[in-house]
Amino acid sequence: MRQSTPSALNPEQIERLARKRAGAKLGWYTHAAVYVVVNLFLFALSQYGFGHRVWSVYPLLGWGLGLALHGISVFLLGSGGELRERMVQKERERLQRERHGS
Repeated sequence: MRQSTPSALNPEQIERLARKRAGAKLGWYTHAAVYVVVNLFLFALSQYGFGHRVWSVYPLLGWGLGLALHGISVFLLGSGGELRERMVQKERERLQRERHGS
């Protein structure tokens, strides 16, 4: 489906896009919640279970990078993301100016 501004979509397309966006955000929130729970568990293991070296920072950083990239793809770059929508709008305006100017 080609993405358009919400005002150019029919009600069925708006519903589909809204569900897609909400599903992507819910997926990120789930990812973040699991990240917190698992990393708290790993921290507890590294502090109280397996020696005195804090090794839990490595999975925390690695998974944190993945979580950050997931958030960027959902909130900034994904379909309907604010950054993408602003860029699309700027390109649309530029193309319309070029079309009317020539």
